Amino acid sequence: MEFYEVFTDLRKKMGFSQNQVADELHVTRQAVSRWERGETIPEPETLLALSRLFDVSVNTLLGSPRALVCQSCGMPLSDEFLSREADGTLNEKYCKWCWDDGRFAQDCTMEEMVEHCIPNMPLGQSDPEACRAYMRGLLPTLERWKTP
Repeated sequence: MEFYEVFTDLRKKMGFSQNQVADELHVTRQAVSRWERGETIPEPETLLALSRLFDVSVNTLLGSPRALVCQSCGMPLSDEFLSREADGTLNEKYCKWCWDDGRFAQDCTMEEMVEHCIPNMPLGQSDPEACRAYMRGLLPTLERWKTP
């Protein structure tokens, strides 16, 4: 889906008029109308405000152009699994189990993260060694574990 389709759908689901969205974001109703017609896309700061207003990620607002993966454990992310910052905004880098209230939920080593993840992986029950090997290869590629 394109931004204008996602935006229009969310606005209507939330029961907001174009005027209400415009007032909330301090933009003109004409700007909101142009978004819905697909003529323009909001500036980055406005996308963040829309993310907060609709309680969805910017990635979702933009039609999910990229696959999000937790940069701590490697789990695929959707809006329901995204973490939140201390101010309540969505964090598109980490899942809600790895990041909470603006910080990492677990103070652990990479090897402890591997062991933490295995029971939650579908293959973890039948072949934990395969999961360990996979996670030991994946985690060093993620932002949290990359060495500078």
